[in-house]
Amino acid sequence: MEAAYKPGEAREQDLVILERYLDSLIQSSCSQRTVVAYKRDCRHFLRYVARDGREFPQAIDYRFLRRYAAHLSNFRYEKSSISRKLSAVRGLFRFCRSEGLLKDSPAEALTSPKLPRKLPVVLRPREVQMFLEAIDTRKPLGLRDRAIFEVMYGSGLRSEEIVSLQVGSFDFENEELKVTGKGNKDRVVPVGEIALQSVREYLERGRPDLVPETAEDEAPDPGALFLSSRGRPLGTSDIRRRTVKYVRKAAVESKTSSHVFRHCFATHLLEGGADLRAVQELLGHESISTTQRYTHVSGAHLRRVYERSHPRAHK
Repeated sequence: MEAAYKPGEAREQDLVILERYLDSLIQSSCSQRTVVAYKRDCRHFLRYVARDGREFPQAIDYRFLRRYAAHLSNFRYEKSSISRKLSAVRGLFRFCRSEGLLKDSPAEALTSPKLPRKLPVVLRPREVQMFLEAIDTRKPLGLRDRAIFEVMYGSGLRSEEIVSLQVGSFDFENEELKVTGKGNKDRVVPVGEIALQSVREYLERGRPDLVPETAEDEAPDPGALFLSSRGRPLGTSDIRRRTVKYVRKAAVESKTSSHVFRHCFATHLLEGGADLRAVQELLGHESISTTQRYTHVSGAHLRRVYERSHPRAHK
């Protein structure tokens, strides 16, 4: 006999299927952030199923899924949130099909709302310089922060990639950096001399003062490159807070986030004449279409290219 459950709560057996699905995501190297979001989204869906009194997954059809999508729209979720929730549900049904719980997935034809294509915020090189100069490097935390943002801008790293860096991630002789990106995929990217110098100064004069007084092998994560004031590895939220601090201090674009330095890295490379495929490799993008959004180069740059290239640009 089916266990009793409260109206509106997901059934216990449905939550068991969900946990198995989430385990499969973890095994496929999905980020923790994605797993947490999908867990929340799928639980929301399963509560909706329970309120309707349907059996999951067998009694769910395409019309029901369309009704769920309309339900999300009626509650005025952002289009990006709706898209993510529906993506999580599609993944859940694919898992059910792979496990033999369904012959076909009714969610495959379920489309997500079209998202507006937002151009990334990009600072001018002078604004990047103003931001970096706002960091006081007379103290260990300042040396750390300068090294963080020099590497983010100089190599196009994400915040998640920055906090995962280890002391041995840098090859100073070959001016390279090994980084673990999305899906636990490793890539090697070049590092500029200025960024390398900032990292050297941090390792020599900053990090030693941040390492806990306990023995190195007793530290929480002895290999982590960037440490907090308490000697613990930094998190992405720490970088966001430091970004806000220096944005205000430098009085640059108010909407700037830590991800803007990755945008600047890509855009400034393209404006300097870099090949789109090369930028794709440097950023670790699987699809060239993801990199193409950085082709929104400035009008002034386009004018220079036109005047240099077109035979009728000058008299």
